[in-house]
Amino acid sequence: MFENPVLEKLPKHLTAFIVEQDYNSYTAQDQAVWRYVMRQNVNFLSKYAHETYIDGLKKTGISVDHIPSTEVMNDILGKIGWASVTVDGFIPPAAFMEFQKYNVLVIAADIRPIHQIEYTPAPDIIHEAAGHAPIISNPEYAAYLRKFGEIGSKAFSSKKDYEIYEAIRRLSILKTDPNSTIKDIENAEMRIDELSLALGPPSEMSLIRNLHWWTVEYGLIGTIDQPKIYGAGLLSSIGESVGALKKNVIKLPYDINARDYSFDITKPQPQLFVTPNFQHLSSVLEEFASFMALSTGGLDGIIKAIESGNTSTLVYSSGLQVSGTFTDMVLHNGNSVYIKTNGPTTLNYEDEMLDGHGKSYHKDGFGSPIGKIKGTLKPTRFLSNSDLSSIGIKMGKETVFEFESGIKIKGILRNVLRKDGKLLLMSFSDCLVQHDDIILFEPGWGTYDMAVGENIVSAFSGPADAEGFGLEYSAPVDKTHKIKHNQKTQKLHQIYQNVRDVRKHRADLDVLKNIWKEFIQGNYNDWLLPIEILEMLTKGEEEQLKTEINNYLNALCADHENYAHLIKNGKDVIGRF
Repeated sequence: MFENPVLEKLPKHLTAFIVEQDYNSYTAQDQAVWRYVMRQNVNFLSKYAHETYIDGLKKTGISVDHIPSTEVMNDILGKIGWASVTVDGFIPPAAFMEFQKYNVLVIAADIRPIHQIEYTPAPDIIHEAAGHAPIISNPEYAAYLRKFGEIGSKAFSSKKDYEIYEAIRRLSILKTDPNSTIKDIENAEMRIDELSLALGPPSEMSLIRNLHWWTVEYGLIGTIDQPKIYGAGLLSSIGESVGALKKNVIKLPYDINARDYSFDITKPQPQLFVTPNFQHLSSVLEEFASFMALSTGGLDGIIKAIESGNTSTLVYSSGLQVSGTFTDMVLHNGNSVYIKTNGPTTLNYEDEMLDGHGKSYHKDGFGSPIGKIKGTLKPTRFLSNSDLSSIGIKMGKETVFEFESGIKIKGILRNVLRKDGKLLLMSFSDCLVQHDDIILFEPGWGTYDMAVGENIVSAFSGPADAEGFGLEYSAPVDKTHKIKHNQKTQKLHQIYQNVRDVRKHRADLDVLKNIWKEFIQGNYNDWLLPIEILEMLTKGEEEQLKTEINNYLNALCADHENYAHLIKNGKDVIGRF
């Protein structure tokens, strides 16, 4: 899998989410579920999906007849500059988007159970591979997806966002497992409701996640009256793909207001958004990004960094990037004039950690003024050594100076660091830093490294240099449940395998008579396997067997209205592939 050159560029911290596909764990019934969904989808979507879809299946290595192997997909995806990895269900939004940033398609390794064949509350390989993969073969859409990853992975989350993510992940796992109790599901739903009520104003991540949902997952393209499907959630759901185009599902023009529409991943969506073209998606994304702290910085960005409670980066106007957990700031006349981190911190420039300024050096945190040194005409970042000397700041000499904010520095200048003609950092020994009567740094604390910059021009989630920072993600707490099948179900899966073997090896169709007899004797009450057999009896042979199977399916339809339409739809596509 890792021979794809795209995957060689994947940062180490993302590998915590990658799991082995274990292709042999898919049962023959799983393969039949894949075939059924794909046959239905291709039959319908060839008319109602964006024109990229059908051709994109071939370009990304997706077959109608069998669950894709990510190894095979990677061989093919590498030709269009993408790759794929398998993960365990939902992963945190920031990580999901960062994978996109690196042109990596995240694929949930499991496949939906037969009782959720039309719609699954959790991501699965049908959703990820058959939904996401085909559309990335469109270069304009692929560029949007990559850009979304770059921007989305830097959006700030609130402290509650991750708790909600874990709660939603738990609910999706429980709803997918047929052995889950009603009580467990109800408790999981109550937990989400409780967290949502206490959430407060939406974070950047929750807003951009909405945009992701209404485009990448559930997007429509074209006109309001005659839209086509391109969102992966619709492309992979035989129930929702049909329902999405009905008049009872509200269609709205896609614009930045979609950020304010939240969603429930476990239910069909009440409204969808229609973009006129893929380029429009990028325009809305850029509009959203212009309001993010990533673009605006300032006091709002500092507040978001502090409120996130996680590793964040603040960027000075000099270009110096401070990465750590921001805990406090000093305000003066309504502006932040001093920032502080607590715990390991790194200093960076252009997303690379500066030599000697890693977490081991700044292990106890970092604090520095923001603003202009008093008595200078130039911005502080453009002061030369002679400019500094003119205001009494000389190498190896004790100096006293003040910022326009009133922050005072007293110490001996030991070093300056410049990059691309800009002053980034000034280091002092025996240094005292204070604002009014508040001591911010004492001489006994060691070397004082003072960041240079008149303002904070950008703020974003995560470290500037993930590898230098040693960023690590923890795998989600709840793991996807591996469904335990009883002995009867295991026997049914073996019958599915026997049918699959007949198709694969083109065996004598008389074998199917014995398979059918074994199936009937087992009293399995299953509707999909008879359709699998019926597909191989379309040339006029075995009319008696065809009649028996049709009678069986008709009886199921009469007794089980909830999946009668699935039987009808399965029979309708026989002979079309």
